Amino acid sequence: MTAIKHALQRDIFTPNDERLLSIVNVCKAGKKKKNCFLCATVTTERPVQVKVVKVKKSDKGDFYKRQIAWALRDLAVVDAKDAIKENPEFDLHFEKVYKWVASSTAEKNAFISCIWKLNQRYLRKKIDFVNVSSQLLEESVPSGENQSVTGGDEESVDEYQELNAREEQDIEIMMEGCEYAISNAEAFAEKLSRELQVLDGANIQSIMASEKQVNILMKLLDEALKEVDQIELKLSSYEEMLQSVKEQMDQISESNHLIHLSNTNNVKLLSEIEFLVNHMDLAKGHIKALQEGDLASSRGIEACTNAADALLQCMNVALRPGHDMLLAVKQQQQRFSDLREHFARRLANHLNNVFVQQGHDQSSTLAQHSVELTLPNHHPFHRDLLRYAKLMEWLKNTDYGKYEGLTKNYMDYLSRLYEREIKDFFEVAKIKMTGTTKESKKFATLPRKESAVKQETESLHGSSGKLTGSTSSLNKLSVQSSGNRRSQSSSLLDMGNMSASDLDVADRTKFDKIFEQVLSELEPLCLAEQDFISKFFKLQQHQSMPGTMTEAEDLDGVTSSRQHNSGTPLPVSSERDMIRQMMIKIFRCIESDLNSLIALGDKIDSFNSLYMLVKMSHHVWTAENVDPASFLSTTLGNVLVTVKRNFDKCISNQIRQMEEVKISKKSKVGILPFVAEFEEFAGLAESIFKNAERRGDLDKAYTKLIRGVFVNVEKVANESQKTPRDVVMMENFHHIFATLSRLKISCLEAEKKEAKQKYTDHLQSYVIYSLGQPLEKLNHFFEGVETRVAQGIREEEVSYQLAFNKQELRKVIKEYPGKEVKKGLDNLYKKVDKHLCEEENLLQVVWHLMQDEFIRQYKHFEGLIARCYPGSGITMEFTIQDILDYCSSIAQSH
Repeated sequence: MTAIKHALQRDIFTPNDERLLSIVNVCKAGKKKKNCFLCATVTTERPVQVKVVKVKKSDKGDFYKRQIAWALRDLAVVDAKDAIKENPEFDLHFEKVYKWVASSTAEKNAFISCIWKLNQRYLRKKIDFVNVSSQLLEESVPSGENQSVTGGDEESVDEYQELNAREEQDIEIMMEGCEYAISNAEAFAEKLSRELQVLDGANIQSIMASEKQVNILMKLLDEALKEVDQIELKLSSYEEMLQSVKEQMDQISESNHLIHLSNTNNVKLLSEIEFLVNHMDLAKGHIKALQEGDLASSRGIEACTNAADALLQCMNVALRPGHDMLLAVKQQQQRFSDLREHFARRLANHLNNVFVQQGHDQSSTLAQHSVELTLPNHHPFHRDLLRYAKLMEWLKNTDYGKYEGLTKNYMDYLSRLYEREIKDFFEVAKIKMTGTTKESKKFATLPRKESAVKQETESLHGSSGKLTGSTSSLNKLSVQSSGNRRSQSSSLLDMGNMSASDLDVADRTKFDKIFEQVLSELEPLCLAEQDFISKFFKLQQHQSMPGTMTEAEDLDGVTSSRQHNSGTPLPVSSERDMIRQMMIKIFRCIESDLNSLIALGDKIDSFNSLYMLVKMSHHVWTAENVDPASFLSTTLGNVLVTVKRNFDKCISNQIRQMEEVKISKKSKVGILPFVAEFEEFAGLAESIFKNAERRGDLDKAYTKLIRGVFVNVEKVANESQKTPRDVVMMENFHHIFATLSRLKISCLEAEKKEAKQKYTDHLQSYVIYSLGQPLEKLNHFFEGVETRVAQGIREEEVSYQLAFNKQELRKVIKEYPGKEVKKGLDNLYKKVDKHLCEEENLLQVVWHLMQDEFIRQYKHFEGLIARCYPGSGITMEFTIQDILDYCSSIAQSH
């Protein structure tokens, strides 16, 4: 390889003023092996240019030729493929990637090392070396400016060094002094050699002359050392003299430090004593107020409150480290603890007495409310107790055990008081609803009116008197369906000239007012008590509480569920739960009494559930706007569920009663009782639910009821024997359509259209069926004529048929003179009058349609005569005007 390198240098690079630094024998990867050489070169002239040259052996002879050259500055990446294992392959990234395989790994490493050194020395651009061993690069790091580029070529690389400015100047001066140096180099060299010898001789003489000077200097140094020893002896004596002074100064300094430390300690001690005196000293007036203060007067309560706050501040003062070990501090803390215990016990006893006294005072006022539908006002009691609110907060923070005891006692006393008041309140409400006294109420749960109506209905309808339901509203409606029954019912009710419907409206209005008054009395009572509990017991209530609470929860565990140490405050969620549980314990009877009142109202009249649903929904909505999770909202919500169930039950009972209605076989049907009842229900519901929050419940009930009405009208019509089916359907669906049109119920628009369609269809059916063929023989004759025409005989040739000639036609027409026609129409009118009821007033409508149908048949016959018997001059014995006169005369005569 060395011989090749010298040959390449001589033949290729020297003529181009280039110097060869490294060489590697390579071939292209993946192809047929054609060896070549990659050479790293630098130019000998400045500026130095570094290149990578590819040299290839010529095919024609045994010499090498330069094939391609790349500037080193164009090289971007050197990829050695593997930094750990030996691998002869490597890539050079110029304008494209060149893949090479070296003849040996050593040659590859030497070439890459040379490239790295050239990059470090000559190029500002740093080439990326990928997968190259860091050890290889570290070994190649130059240690000085004149470090060699590669091992075998150090001298060749370092032969050229750049001269600095001073060197250049010295050479120029020297060359100016020897102008012949350029033309005669040997003479110039000899001159330089002689001058160098002269300089060497001068140096030797100078060294020899300086030996004497050195001896003199040594003597002077010895003398100086002696002088130094003498000075050190004097300094030692001085130091011994100053030592005693130093000791005295140290003693003085230590004394001053102790004095300063004593002063500092005294100042700190005074500060600590002042801190304890200022923060742990309770005024005598406060102590007296805590021990003997009057808890009944406003001034005494204020003094006790201020004293309690001062005591709490003293007890909660943040002591500094070590204070709690002082005997005086311990004694003071024990004194504060005793004062707190004494005052907490005195306060708890006083408030318990106030709770008991409130129960007695409030009980004495119950008598005046027993005849009025009002609840006693607890505002004065709350006002008096709120004076103790700050003391309750103090008790809550200092002695939670006594605070819990007071809470439980308050609930016990107040729950009994409220239970008596609410029981009496609901008794008055029930008396006003039923119109009975307390004594008679035990023996009669239904009003006299209801039982009278039941008896009347049973006597009139037999089996229909067994209709189920909480009231006899359906039966009342059936009673009202006939005029003679109204008077009998009215006499049984013994209510003067008022009808049963008027009495129902009056009773329901009265019930509605009573029920609204009950809710209006309970609502402020509960809200006032809840607000008082929050303020008096210092509990937060204005944040939403998750979940609901019912009486099924352990009411006696209101305080036992909270396992807190004395003085530990409750978290916010627990305080909200405590308010709710206290309200449930205090007003535990409200929900049951409300349900009892609702059951009574439903028992009096099932339609009362409509009033209750609207009123209860409104109050629930109002309560939820104030606090959706309050006791009042939860309780009213539970009761609303019961009211909704009663409402659904009322609807179900009406549908069941529709299904159980039976009709008389001897009298005409007319308007069915449940159709009239639906009218009353819808009218009542629309007046009650106007602008109500739960309109959706009524719409669902409407849908169920109207479906039941439709189904059972058809059922009764199919079972009717006295009245034709079409009449039952026509009259009842006309009544339903009129009701829905009058009330304009938006959710029943489809049913209104359906009712109208059914009414129209059955009206037309009844007219056609009842009218039939009033000119029967004439009908049969012309049916035969139409049959012949249908068989293909021309209309003008029908008169030539034996059975349908002109003589036969005249014979048939003579059988129907005007007098007979009028008689037939009169009988038809009587028959229709017998079928139809008076309530719907449909007789004239039906009669008019029959008149139109008869005229249509008449015109049809005349048309056939004109087409089949042209020019015969045959006409009917009566005219259309005669028909109109007959119908008008018959209608007026009846």
